[in-house]
Amino acid sequence: MRSVESTRPATLSAYASKSFSGVVKEGKEISLGFKTPGQITKILVKEGDRVEEGQLLATLDDADYKLGVEAIEIQYDQLKKEVDRMKLLYENNSISGNDYDKATSGLAQVAVQLQSNRNKLDYTRLYAPASGYIQSVNFETAEMVDAGTPVFTLLDTRQMEVTVDIPASLHTQQNRINSITCHSVLSPEKKMPMHLVSIAPKADGNQLYKMTLEFDKKPGQEITPGMNVEVELRLRHRTSSQAYTLPLHCIFNHEGQNCVWVINNDSTVSRHIVSLDGTDEEGRAIVVDGLSGDEQIVNAGVNALRDNEKVRIIEPVSPTNVGGLL
Repeated sequence: MRSVESTRPATLSAYASKSFSGVVKEGKEISLGFKTPGQITKILVKEGDRVEEGQLLATLDDADYKLGVEAIEIQYDQLKKEVDRMKLLYENNSISGNDYDKATSGLAQVAVQLQSNRNKLDYTRLYAPASGYIQSVNFETAEMVDAGTPVFTLLDTRQMEVTVDIPASLHTQQNRINSITCHSVLSPEKKMPMHLVSIAPKADGNQLYKMTLEFDKKPGQEITPGMNVEVELRLRHRTSSQAYTLPLHCIFNHEGQNCVWVINNDSTVSRHIVSLDGTDEEGRAIVVDGLSGDEQIVNAGVNALRDNEKVRIIEPVSPTNVGGLL
């Protein structure tokens, strides 16, 4: 009579978890410059400052721009009065329609010039287009700048990203991702939900694929660009029915079919055909058909047994009785 070790099928959890290290990145980097040339009069932020959307960052000397607005305003007011007088004359048929049209067209052209000069005056103030951090300040007060020259570099933190390198085995199973969370290594208890943005279609030199994730909600100040974080992926198992797991050495092949030895009540063994669906995250075989879950399965020496052979079950050694001396 052969002596065998036994085990029982473990119920397969509906989900499996996998953890990866990731790096937080800013959503984008923005170069900020004035829309008009001039001399810088004030720089109101410094490198590393946190700024909010709409915050004033710098100003240009606006004296000449104000004079340009005042000059056009005087011209506009004068023309408007003339057009108002001509309108009365036109209504009384004292002037032709052609003369009145020329006057109103001239007024419209001056109105456009006035708005253009007002815009240039507004352009002497540079505001933050988004909330974020000032990464660099490229000029000093009193320096001259051209239109469009980058004065600041802003890290836009409205939507930060996390990049993770994943193996090919997970790349092929991306449709099984059920949920994604992220936590700082400094605050492991605070898990923040995320969603998948993209997975690179091509692997790098280490056969890893770059996964890009975004936060569902804007994270607090404890999450900053460049920080290392832990990303946890929750994956659905491939099978939707009840499944079980067994150590791989419980499985053997008989006539091209996967089988296990089930120990009967009379201490004999019976060969049962099972259907497998890969392995779980711990490397155990996933059995999707052929077991009810309450069987006692031979755990070792499966290739030496025959159908209906009588066996003696070896009780597992207690962890506190190393060597079986007690």
